[in-house]
Amino acid sequence: MAQTVQVCGIDFGTSNSTVSVLENGASRLIPLEGSAPTIPSAVFWDSDGAPPEFGRAAIAAYTEGWDGRLMRGLKSTLGSSLIHEKTRVGSRTLAFTDIVSAFFGHLRDRLDAVQPGIRHAVLGRPVHFVDDDAEGDDAAQDVLHAIARDNGFEHVAFQFEPIAAALHYESSVEAEELVLIVDIGGGTSDFSILRVSPAGRVARNRDGDILASHGIRVGGTDFDRLLSLAQVMPALGLGSLINKGKNPMPLHYYHDLATWHRINTLYAGRALGDVKQIRFDADAPEVLDRLIRVLEERSGHSIAMAVEVAKIELSETLATPIWLTEFIGLDTGATRGMFEVVVQKPVARIAEAIGVVLAQAGVNADQIGTVFMTGGSSSLPVVQAAVRACLPAVRMAAGDLLGSVGTGLALDAARRFG
Repeated sequence: MAQTVQVCGIDFGTSNSTVSVLENGASRLIPLEGSAPTIPSAVFWDSDGAPPEFGRAAIAAYTEGWDGRLMRGLKSTLGSSLIHEKTRVGSRTLAFTDIVSAFFGHLRDRLDAVQPGIRHAVLGRPVHFVDDDAEGDDAAQDVLHAIARDNGFEHVAFQFEPIAAALHYESSVEAEELVLIVDIGGGTSDFSILRVSPAGRVARNRDGDILASHGIRVGGTDFDRLLSLAQVMPALGLGSLINKGKNPMPLHYYHDLATWHRINTLYAGRALGDVKQIRFDADAPEVLDRLIRVLEERSGHSIAMAVEVAKIELSETLATPIWLTEFIGLDTGATRGMFEVVVQKPVARIAEAIGVVLAQAGVNADQIGTVFMTGGSSSLPVVQAAVRACLPAVRMAAGDLLGSVGTGLALDAARRFG
């Protein structure tokens, strides 16, 4: 594949991000943090005004107790009203667009350290940033496009993330087949059906090979949230009664605390004062003391990370502790069976979405040659079982769970700009 310009692919993910470049016609992920080709999509802003930290360094700054704000799940703000709002960090007020742009700028710096001056980029995007809202979906892409331009990319194109993953998969196929890409990311799940082949690797126009794409706003952070609501938030007062047993505790504190990109909203404004006031009329004030401690010590992200670790552990074991003593004075636990019950609804939506993309493509399940699974949450047994139930006789394959999309984006960039 001849190259006339330098190109790159950028997979800005809800949980992790990658950047890829072309070398001798092959795509490779560049190191983004030390030698690691992936970087957590996280930013830590120091309250004293020091430059922000990114990725694992951002998470370390937060867990080591630095005074400041950790922000994760940044991509989720693109599909919400938060992207147009501002938040306080110490004495500064920052727009969420500036926070996303700062992270993008860090990716740009890492890219320039490997191949300086690249101006052509293909960015991955979910099939839908926002479910059933075409206008909101376009607005989210427009924000990301403007951020990319602000960071020096003069020529920017977008590709659906599952199609990029298909291009990565195609690089190893030996015969033509239909492939269903199932990409379960941190914030979205995306599905595409494509015709792949050795000849397709060098074809510039692939429009005729893309049969269908579909996506839903369901991802790994939803599984984290549901596990947290089931097994952690009751220890902080979810479901307890107030006003002499007449009313339950308001739900919004717990939903925000269990949702990555909403956690910081509890640290500003009236939340802490309101919970302290509610405590006086609580049936179990000692339980609300744990919630007050979390808000005072701003340990919400630490709790979310403990929940995420437990979720991952349940892929390998049937039961695991959720280590929380450091933050709330006790540990909880989870079992795989319980987890699979609480995530039934999002898993059912994934199965339904597979049916939709098959119908859009006009093919039956038995016409699919391979199901290619990618995205961090595609490794969850409950997700794999749901996919197998939809396509019981089809071969399933998995690639680089965090790198397939990024690798494919550079291949797509070569076709568009090369």
